[in-house]
Amino acid sequence: MPGRTREKVLWYVAALVVVLYALFPVAWIVSLSLKPTADLTNRQFLPTTPTLENYEQILLGDARELFLPALGVSVVVSGLSTLLAVVLATFCAYAIARLDFPGKRFVLGSALAVSIFPVISIVTPLFNVWRSIGLYDTIPGLVIPYMALTLPLSIWVLSAFFRQIPWELEQAAQVDGATTWQAFRKVIVPLAAPGVFTTAIIAFFIAWNDFVFGISLTSTERARPVPAALAFFTGESQFVEPTGAIAAAAVVVTVPVVVLVLIFQRRIVSGLTSGAVKG
Repeated sequence: MPGRTREKVLWYVAALVVVLYALFPVAWIVSLSLKPTADLTNRQFLPTTPTLENYEQILLGDARELFLPALGVSVVVSGLSTLLAVVLATFCAYAIARLDFPGKRFVLGSALAVSIFPVISIVTPLFNVWRSIGLYDTIPGLVIPYMALTLPLSIWVLSAFFRQIPWELEQAAQVDGATTWQAFRKVIVPLAAPGVFTTAIIAFFIAWNDFVFGISLTSTERARPVPAALAFFTGESQFVEPTGAIAAAAVVVTVPVVVLVLIFQRRIVSGLTSGAVKG
């Protein structure tokens, strides 16, 4: 086998191993969600008699009152925190990339440091403050801490995209009679769209997958997101583990993420490639 062909085969084998390793937990969760209760402990990968009873339980059965409100809360909280974070980060990143002011590097470094700050270390102070000012167990009480996670990372990522934009285009638009706002809205924003979409997807994933804030800053179904609500799933009795229902709920909450990636796949790839090559 020629050396070039052998190298190509090795790359294909390595890629196949990585894909199988990444997809195995997903396939296992899907398999569990399709198993009847009697098959959950049989240690077989595939269900002997596939059933949708676990999906019926969370969408139409006893777990519906726990799962569906939590799913709605997750959509609202994740969507709001993503929208606010991306809008604010767009203006902030534009200013960082466009203007030259003292402390710019410190601002970017602080944004990166805050984005990787351990979440668990700020839950206890937030718990006490939120109970004092009435934000505990409310939608804004989750949106605000989620923005503390998504906004710094959005600023950091978007500033890298804005730095790649040739500012001569903005100056040319202003020479043609556009105001600063018009040049920003009609020239800069379309050029930064791949980066904005990429940042929005990343911010949405962070908010959607959060468990620590969701379980610590809520106490009722009024503001409890799905990751936290799954911890309160119970079986039909104390001797029945709700493994199948939890697996079905995990599959359902994964669907919006997959749909978003498929819809914005081209923009995500474009944005990530732009940031990687030119950054």
